[in-house]
Amino acid sequence: MITLENIQQAKQRLETIIRPTPLAYAPILSANSGADIYLKKENLQLTGSFKLRGAFNKIAKLSNQERAKGVVAASAGNHAQGVAYSSKHFGCEATIVMPEATPLLKVSGVKSHGATVVLYGANYDEAYKYATDFATKHDKTFVHPFADDDVIAGQGTIGLELLEELDDIDMIIIPIGGGGLISGIASAVKQLKPSIKIVGVVASGARAMKESFEAKTPIDSISVKTIADGIAVRDVTPKMLENVTELVDEIIEVEDTEIASAILFLLEQHKLVVEGAGATGTAAIMHNKIDVKGKKVVLPLSGGNIDVTMLAQIIEKGLVKSSRKMNLIVTLIDKPGSLKMLTQIFEDLSANIVQIDYDRNSVSLDFGDANVTIALETKGEEHQQSIRDNLKSSGYRFNEL
Repeated sequence: MITLENIQQAKQRLETIIRPTPLAYAPILSANSGADIYLKKENLQLTGSFKLRGAFNKIAKLSNQERAKGVVAASAGNHAQGVAYSSKHFGCEATIVMPEATPLLKVSGVKSHGATVVLYGANYDEAYKYATDFATKHDKTFVHPFADDDVIAGQGTIGLELLEELDDIDMIIIPIGGGGLISGIASAVKQLKPSIKIVGVVASGARAMKESFEAKTPIDSISVKTIADGIAVRDVTPKMLENVTELVDEIIEVEDTEIASAILFLLEQHKLVVEGAGATGTAAIMHNKIDVKGKKVVLPLSGGNIDVTMLAQIIEKGLVKSSRKMNLIVTLIDKPGSLKMLTQIFEDLSANIVQIDYDRNSVSLDFGDANVTIALETKGEEHQQSIRDNLKSSGYRFNEL
């Protein structure tokens, strides 16, 4: 546990850098769950995530001599930007090692703060190993993304802000990757109001901390795979497990499909762009992973740095899942007027065509046939069933994608 004094000192260091992010009531999520849900919008933080807090506090505590030598970090995004921004503030050289597959947008974001980016490794763990070796070799300070008391103290300032605004919180649901965010918030909260229940959420594709928490011993994963890249941590640090075991009351897990639905829900219903890790708490409530009925619950939205391509995929799949979009392959007789007859059905049913493709050359087709791939905007399952019924009654062969 990080001492309350250290977290309060971190808050003082951060006062001129960050402004407390909004803590807002979530009316729709509250109504759906029967609880009073509040969203701590760290997705609106400078650099787009909570990571700035810990990185700045760590670098602020370095001596002038240490800063002059420079700092090194390994990160796929949020921590990288926090370290880069903080280093620029102190005039300190920063080298950030990022996995080779890191999206260009995140690399550009780090470079925009003046940091040197080194792309290395197929995943975070390989980048981390390279970064620690680089820091040792060049006598630079390595700024760990979570297993560092000064970093944890910085993240703990969120807990102080929460209690300044709400003094009757029942539960805080926090994403867990390496454990830095939950350790910081819980350290502050449990020392000031120990009755508050602290619940961690892991992605099912990166559940090492949950398994370790339940076994009370570090259990590393063989690999990780989740859209919540901010909590995609493969290995459990014993020090962090000790913190989590001491401070956290329960850990639950959510699937990627549930995280995706939460991202879309926050975007549509609460007008918030949130990355996968930040949406895990919302996913847990939406999919009844924990009983919150009648309670006052806070969800830290840990970040908003979601890749645009990933967001587009989530929106597309969400529209299909909610019956607002329908993708069809329809087989036609390849002759003049056939396509017009097909589209007339959609016009009569008020189904808007948003994309269409005509294929007459596929080897799977009989001679004289053509496949038409069509994407339709639809108005729910009843509307889609009407489209299916009309196509069948008109003699069309079709499949849904």
